[in-house]
Amino acid sequence: METRQTYEIERGCCKKEIILISVGGSLIVPDFIDSEFLIKFRRIILNQIKQNRRFIIICGGGKTARKYQEAAKRITNLTRDDLDWLGIHGTRLNAHLLRTILKEEAHPKIIKNPNEQIEFKENLLVASGWKPGFSTDYDGVLLAKNFGIKKLVNLTNVDYVCDKDPNKFEDAKPIKEISWGEFRKLVPEEWNPGLNTPFDPVAAKEAEKMKLEVVILNGKKLKNFEDFLDGKDFIGTKIK
Repeated sequence: METRQTYEIERGCCKKEIILISVGGSLIVPDFIDSEFLIKFRRIILNQIKQNRRFIIICGGGKTARKYQEAAKRITNLTRDDLDWLGIHGTRLNAHLLRTILKEEAHPKIIKNPNEQIEFKENLLVASGWKPGFSTDYDGVLLAKNFGIKKLVNLTNVDYVCDKDPNKFEDAKPIKEISWGEFRKLVPEEWNPGLNTPFDPVAAKEAEKMKLEVVILNGKKLKNFEDFLDGKDFIGTKIK
């Protein structure tokens, strides 16, 4: 019998682990749609499905979202909700793209509300942004809570969380493992549309309450991602 409140699903004599992945929009649309990334990512997911795994994947907005936000701001004054909605629709477009290229394994509906009660039979469920005030990091945490998942893999564009912004400080040191309390000291207390951090500070607070483990990996290095999925040594940061 299937149950939602577990990250393993009974299918006859075998169990299928559900892996929750947040794919940063900067990987899907760094400046243009990165077809090479999508081809390699698709191959990895299909190979992992053959190894008896299922996936929930939530997509960020990337440059698609930011270009719409920037264009609108140049033309008129925008509220925070206005910016959020443009970003949310960017995530939904990316989610539809991902679902389309994996349609043979994917549930036909994009999940917009991470609290939605859903029993999916397919090997893949794709999710997008939800509503203003919520980043896709936060939506990912809510998906973990909804499906009883204890670990979230966050594919972004950095190798590690660092003790300071590596784009500004040459002496920034990589961190392999960090507590939520220490991580939250490194990021702003509030989240704003377009904020670029390894993990949203509001989502971090909720993840800490849930005792959720988040693994930050550089999604541009997909062999490293594959090593992580296969239980091998990997480059990245564990936050727990």
